[in-house]
Amino acid sequence: MNGKTRLPAVARRMTDIAPFHVMELLTRARQLEAEGRDIVHMEVGEPDFPTPPPVIEAAAAFIREGRVFYTPALGISALREAIAGFYRARYGLAVSPERIVVTAGSSGALLLALGVLLDPGDELLLPDPGYPCNRHFVRTLEGVPRPLAVGPETDYQPTAELVARRWTPRTKGLLVASPANPTGTMISAAAMAELAACVASRGGALLVDEIYHGLTYATKEPPCAGNADAATALALSEDIFVINSFSKYFGMTGWRLGWLVAPQRFVRDIEKLAQNLYISPSTPAQHAALAAFRPETIALLETRRREFAARRDYLLPALRRLGLRIDAEPRGAFYLYADCSALTSDSEAFARQLLEQAGVAITPGLDFGDNAPQRHVRFAYTVAQDRLAEGVARLARHLGG
Repeated sequence: MNGKTRLPAVARRMTDIAPFHVMELLTRARQLEAEGRDIVHMEVGEPDFPTPPPVIEAAAAFIREGRVFYTPALGISALREAIAGFYRARYGLAVSPERIVVTAGSSGALLLALGVLLDPGDELLLPDPGYPCNRHFVRTLEGVPRPLAVGPETDYQPTAELVARRWTPRTKGLLVASPANPTGTMISAAAMAELAACVASRGGALLVDEIYHGLTYATKEPPCAGNADAATALALSEDIFVINSFSKYFGMTGWRLGWLVAPQRFVRDIEKLAQNLYISPSTPAQHAALAAFRPETIALLETRRREFAARRDYLLPALRRLGLRIDAEPRGAFYLYADCSALTSDSEAFARQLLEQAGVAITPGLDFGDNAPQRHVRFAYTVAQDRLAEGVARLARHLGG
């Protein structure tokens, strides 16, 4: 064979799965830093705060015992019960621990939900712009992602009217996020109820990404005026799939731990899928997460929430003064989705120029779908306010130069 082998072709699905452009931009930013450049990072959606000390201490204590074995695929009972207690304490809502599935990150939660819902060719409606991995998860499972173009007039969130108009016989459900990435906008309780009723009346599944719950902020405008807490979609029905995570509010990104609250009749099938896909979530991470709900941890997390709010309140008017349009004010997460069309006709080239010439890393709209990506960029306020100020100053010099 002359030392050569013939390999099979790459699976056809891979032609539909784009790279995660923000990670490639981050790689370039790290290269520049290795060369001695100072880069202001506003590209990656990862909190800059360290893991809360009680979580670290709980993990260390567990690991020292040495009994780091597999757990049940659905997660340890103590953590499922603790999550149920969190819903009771924060939302006044009784959620059965039996419906709670601890997962390998919120990505694992979404993959499990989609895995028990989608057959090849089934369609799932998703807002555009939206988190890029969602549509790729659907494609990986041989489903068909159907984007719903949404804009600032609806806070970049789909309406029941739009969902009804785009529903087809092949549609299996709707996936929404509140707060959303990349926009930071939220769906009001009333609008979520309308979406739930629309989907239920068509025999579909509603999946709600709530991974940024906790990182929500009071604004001057309804529906959140004077109330920084979001309502969970679980209050509407036991037939809704809700995805959450220890990554964002709880500051545990690298621990790769999340959870799924599923309708009871799907739990056994979800368990079978989890057993086969990854056996069980990380055992040390699960025992560490038990400390995430302690009063002293929650107090620390609330302090961090206030810091994120202060960062948003600084960055939002600063970017507007530089000519970036932000028509839908973010009420949660840690993102600002800006229309940059007054400054450039190519957001990807703009982001690369900003990185190379000004030392500021932001994310071009290309990552978030096909809805005018060249007109938009995302800023993440996941660095301290002095670094945000430095980034704004560099951006101002770049635009003025």
